[in-house]
Amino acid sequence: MDTIRAAAVAGTFYPGSASELTATVDHLLDAVAVVDGPCPKALIVPHAGYIYSGPIAASAFARVRPYGDRITRVVLVGPAHRVFVPGLVSPGATKLATPLGTLSVDTAALASAGIEPNAAAHAREHSLEVELPFIQRVAPEAQIIPLAGTRADAADVGRVLEQLWGGPETLIVISTDLSHYLPYAEGRAIDQDTCNKIVAGEPVLERERACGSIGINGLTWVARRKQLRIELLDLRSSGDTAGSRDEVVGYRPTARGAASAARRS
Repeated sequence: MDTIRAAAVAGTFYPGSASELTATVDHLLDAVAVVDGPCPKALIVPHAGYIYSGPIAASAFARVRPYGDRITRVVLVGPAHRVFVPGLVSPGATKLATPLGTLSVDTAALASAGIEPNAAAHAREHSLEVELPFIQRVAPEAQIIPLAGTRADAADVGRVLEQLWGGPETLIVISTDLSHYLPYAEGRAIDQDTCNKIVAGEPVLERERACGSIGINGLTWVARRKQLRIELLDLRSSGDTAGSRDEVVGYRPTARGAASAARRS
């Protein structure tokens, strides 16, 4: 029998009706200029309300949109904001719901990676949920491997990602925002420094710099081992989209691809 993790932030972080949500996500994706090149192996994307971070998330998901028919599995990693979780946990569900329908969870992959369930950590968590409608629109056949956590060593998270790495059928998506509630110029400077560290492949970020540092650091650990090229796609904050510049939240999408693919681009 299926167990479904219900949508917790539909109607607040993103539209609650299927028709409006489809139109919103498609509009955000269509607004991104098409860039030729190989499909990224991994994305780092923001997870605020779509009015704030939707355009920045779309700039990353649009890069995999042309390859969506070959993506059958998405490893989705985000921070647990509401429940402290050492390591990574799954929701203990077989399906994840959004207004666009349900996505199947790859429970066999979770079991093979030794991931324990923690329904409470996922129940009201938005960091993974806000990425799901984008995944449904760009890779509608993909199963999800949903992982949330608060604190873990980069190597421990990296080893889980390596185990789930797969081939071109598997996309890694890391969900994170950057600095929070700083004046615009200060936040911009800190976020630029954070991005420089990520592009340089330094797995040393703290949660104060990026709430999803648990996933970023793990992915960076793997990227160094696999010699992946890291590309900054965009860098904006809520002050650039729909918010005041008195206190802003930073957003940055990043793509990572195999070194061989980078040489072809």
